[in-house]
Amino acid sequence: MLKRKYADRSGWKRILERKYAQTRLDTADFSGYITLLHTVKVSEPLSVPYGNEILRIVDDGYMWLQQFPQERNHAVTTVFDSEGQVVQWYIDITLRNGVESGIPWMDDLFLDLVILHSGDLLVLDEDELEDALSTGTIDQSQYDLAWGEANRLKELIRRGSFDLISLSRAHKELLTDILE
Repeated sequence: MLKRKYADRSGWKRILERKYAQTRLDTADFSGYITLLHTVKVSEPLSVPYGNEILRIVDDGYMWLQQFPQERNHAVTTVFDSEGQVVQWYIDITLRNGVESGIPWMDDLFLDLVILHSGDLLVLDEDELEDALSTGTIDQSQYDLAWGEANRLKELIRRGSFDLISLSRAHKELLTDILE
């Protein structure tokens, strides 16, 4: 069974006070949903290790912009700190993106890409993808889809032509105006 992740993160108990906004866009650059979760107050910060580096990804005043492109097999979460600086871009490889009861979601295909603020590109959770294939959680075509999408996006990122990264600040500003 794939994990379905909803944009509003309504069950996330770490967030004590939140603001949330979303909209659908159909522009020349992007078609799909964008969402913004503002963690006004959290019970405790959340940090994650990446090699020798530990990044804080949740704290008071942080914002998570999520971009759910229509008919694509990925979704991007841009983490902004309380000063509005990008902490990371986290790219989930997905089986599909959709909307239920008005809230965007993704069916996570385990494999993830992370672009750190330093520009370093990491591939995460290959072991989870392998386990999912070996246990029958996913089939060979879904496994191949995950690696195909990850490799396609890695090439776009290396060439500097993965548009969702360059659109993240504009999308955040658009939704910040709705939050106010």
